Formats: sequence, structure tokens, C-alpha cells
Amino acid sequence: MPRYVTLKRRATGEVLLPAARWCVSFLCRLRGLMFRSSLKPGEAIILVEWFESRAGTTMHMFFVPFAIAMVWIDNAGRVVDKVEALPWRPSYVPRAPARYILETAPDFLGHISLGDEVDFEDAPFLGAAPAGR
Repeated sequence: MPRYVTLKRRATGEVLLPAARWCVSFLCRLRGLMFRSSLKPGEAIILVEWFESRAGTTMHMFFVPFAIAMVWIDNAGRVVDKVEALPWRPSYVPRAPARYILETAPDFLGHISLGDEVDFEDAPFLGAAPAGR
């Protein structure tokens, strides 16, 4: 069964995303959002790398035919970079080492800033997967 997490702003406890798919397996990270026609409302994934780095969290947009918000988060939960990633671009490299890459709808970029600190909490599973896979 897939794992989902709630993304919260550490300073206020505000829920930024109620249920993002936690992608730690090789296959989940490999696929990401490729070969999808769009994102469902509220859909998000968090790609989890084994350790912080810039090279290991470099992303591409091949086979993703829509724009997304890409947010890089380090081990401390601090947002180190963010960008609106456009379809079919060869690479996006974070400014600083990161361990987590959040991918969601582009409008999310207006809700988060560089330097913000976030926490991941297990999201309750209510019998049906949240918007997404």
C-alpha cells in the first residue's frame, strides 16, 4: 500500500498539502510524474533520495507534458530551492543540496518560500487513495 504524508509549515502547523505520495522506492522515484496527462487536483509526490546532494536531486521533465512546481527540501526540512518546471526540459538542478523533491501543481509555489521549514507527518489512510495514484 502506498504511503502518504501531510506537509506542514513548521512555524505555524499550517497544512500545506494534506496528502502527498511518499516515493522512496527506486521504481516510484524513477517514474515520478512521467507518462501522465495531467495532475489531479491536490495531487503531489515527494521523491525521497538516500542522502542530500545537488547531483542526486537533479530532475528532468522528459515525458511530463505539463508544468509542475518542483520544491527541493534538505534534511532539516528547509526549502532550499523551488521552480516552475516546464515540459520537456532536460534538467533542473537545486541551488543547494537537498534530499526531498516535492512535485505538485504550479500554484503551490505561491504558498511556500525559500527558507521555509516544513515537516512530513503520516497522512491518515481512509480507504481510498488521496487524489493521485
